[in-house]
Amino acid sequence: MTHQTVADNAYQAGPKSRAFFKEEQNYIAPGLQTIALYAQIAVESGTGAVLRDVDGQEYVDLVAGIGVASLGYGHPDWARAVAEQAAKTAVGSFTSAHRLNFLKTLASVTPKGLTRCQLYSSGAEAVEAALRLAKSKTGKFEVIGFWGGFHGKTLGVMGLLNDGFKNSYGAMAPGLHLSPYPDSRRCPLGASGPHDCGAHCLAFLREKIKRETTGAVAAIILEPVQGTNGNVVPPPGFFAGVRDIAREIGALFIADEMITGFGRTGRMFGCDHEGVVPDLMTIGKGFGGGFPVSGVVASDETSRAAPWSNPSGSSSSYGGNPLASAACDATLQVILRDKLVDNAAKVGSVMLEKLEGIKAAQPLIGAVRGRGLMIGVDLVHPKDGRPLDKAVCREVFEESLQRGVLTMAYNPSLRINPPLVITEAEAVRGLDLLGEALDVVRRRRGL
Repeated sequence: MTHQTVADNAYQAGPKSRAFFKEEQNYIAPGLQTIALYAQIAVESGTGAVLRDVDGQEYVDLVAGIGVASLGYGHPDWARAVAEQAAKTAVGSFTSAHRLNFLKTLASVTPKGLTRCQLYSSGAEAVEAALRLAKSKTGKFEVIGFWGGFHGKTLGVMGLLNDGFKNSYGAMAPGLHLSPYPDSRRCPLGASGPHDCGAHCLAFLREKIKRETTGAVAAIILEPVQGTNGNVVPPPGFFAGVRDIAREIGALFIADEMITGFGRTGRMFGCDHEGVVPDLMTIGKGFGGGFPVSGVVASDETSRAAPWSNPSGSSSSYGGNPLASAACDATLQVILRDKLVDNAAKVGSVMLEKLEGIKAAQPLIGAVRGRGLMIGVDLVHPKDGRPLDKAVCREVFEESLQRGVLTMAYNPSLRINPPLVITEAEAVRGLDLLGEALDVVRRRRGL
């Protein structure tokens, strides 16, 4: 089925999608992801990096469930492994062949010494488990995160969000602190360049620890690339600098690799770009290929810290169950066999170059940045460079959908995270369609 004709009237999903969406609204609780609320499409199927809705319309997917669908959609190896396991048994914490093989393979690709993994169901659950392990290992209780960071929405970690999301929820968990992050778009400390900004933020972190903590910092947690904040890459040396400060104060350094892990940035893990080995890694999203699974990775010595290591001390009812393990095992095997880490680096480079070309002719695009298939694009007002109004961004999102490309363009900090299996041709086509959408909105708005 062809895409609906692009017109000046307001965007609408196809009739079947709208009917499904409207009926579901009678039953589902409020609070769905913005992308689902705005698109109102009902998904039928997908192949590789292309999604298909119930109206037969296809979309080049530049979102991948926010980095989750690393193998795209309908991958035969993943589908076969999950289906065969589901026909046998799905739950329980007993050893399974898939879990054993996955854990052995994982230990062969993680940074040196990080060979122990405990599995969970969601990102926030894994982050909370990592914080419990840090407290067990150090005997301390405070945690430091960074402005713009995102580590989950559960109450135990919500205090590490520097965002209006946590407003109106009342007091956060005690002992959580936030420090400035060297954002390439605008240094929060007013430094003139990324290197100076990184140095200023490290100096501020040292002062914060001295003046605001009780001296009982168990962990400092940092994303190798800040995802929710707009796929913002830190300046060289900042990641390693934070690790060094953590060591100086006897805290564990946690690399939150939920989005950056398993090839997303063109390396197996985001921390590999600086050769930094963290004390702990939290993993999730892409390594399940779409199955809800996450994990904490640690060294043998750190993982033995009690009470985290006590029987049932670090476990989860759903974590590492046979079905999840089958999904993880199949996904990691495909990532390695098909060299998807290399594909992310290669196609990501093509996309960055393409976006720079679009930027040269498109005044709605400000900065372009990224690593691998984790790319950020700032949508701006042409006259003054301010972030584009969200109402205008939503028009870009809808015009993109009408042309057959799924994006997160409803936000001025546009994040591009396609499946790792995306081809160069699909990536270029998706960006061409995004460029067309930007042109239409710019002309309509007289920008």
